[in-house]
Amino acid sequence: MNSKDQPNIHAVKAYLISLQKNICNALAKEDGKEDFIIDGWQREAGNGGGITRVLSNGDVFEQAGVNFSHVSGDELPASATAHRPELAGRQFQAMGVSLVIHPKNPKIPTSHANVRFFIATKENEEPVWWFGGGFDLTPYYGNDEDCIHWHSVSKKACEPFGNDTYKKYKTWCDDYFYIKHRDEQRGIGGLFFDDLNEPGFTNSFAFMQSVGDHYIDAYLPIVQRRKNENYTKEQRDFQLYRRGRYVEFNLVYDRGTLFGLQTGGRTESILMSLPPVVHFEYNRSIPENSEEKKLYDYYLKPKDWV
Repeated sequence: MNSKDQPNIHAVKAYLISLQKNICNALAKEDGKEDFIIDGWQREAGNGGGITRVLSNGDVFEQAGVNFSHVSGDELPASATAHRPELAGRQFQAMGVSLVIHPKNPKIPTSHANVRFFIATKENEEPVWWFGGGFDLTPYYGNDEDCIHWHSVSKKACEPFGNDTYKKYKTWCDDYFYIKHRDEQRGIGGLFFDDLNEPGFTNSFAFMQSVGDHYIDAYLPIVQRRKNENYTKEQRDFQLYRRGRYVEFNLVYDRGTLFGLQTGGRTESILMSLPPVVHFEYNRSIPENSEEKKLYDYYLKPKDWV
């Protein structure tokens, strides 16, 4: 590695804290009723902490959680070393911003984003580090205009970093946010990347920043188009039912959730991604030729939106 391109942990942390603040400001302004509470926390062992921001019971957002964390430790959990055995015996630092937005109106999709940095060090050895993250959209009632906009901004975030970057990370997102036990996509995808350390720290950091900075551009116009649309009690009920899929994915498959719980992270902050109200219903039938059936048959199938 170029000695002038060594990882700059302080620069990454400063960016992440700024990103959290900017996203919260934009979402609170859009909601217009409620603001984010700010809950700073420290790990009991003294090796890290974070800032959890949560907006609840707003006019637009039923719950919006935006979490910054920076944790460290002397030993990695099994979830990290299983596919990276070279990390065993290294000290680590992990930091990131992770958010999930659950709107009230079922015509507005739920959205998720995160950007993160990981570094593991050992005396007299080169550090092992990488960036990861992305964002994805989970509609309850699909809309082509929203899907095209979401993926157009996703593509724009990737354009300075190579012609194949969007396609690569779009496909990875489709593959990752797949609920295997349901044989369903969680939503319409977006971007997902992990283990990014080429071509060097500066360029990898720039890509992570581009993804973080494009999230609000991707999501807010969709919120603004849909927030005043009328909806029925039945549509609200379907939204709550589909939120159950979000719970299933996060608790069964999500790497960030598993890593946080296995490293003794703050449970309240890790699980703030779960929806405040959700229905689980046994063997629900979806009527043919309905908007709900179209979600399954058309929108929850990976496709090229741009």
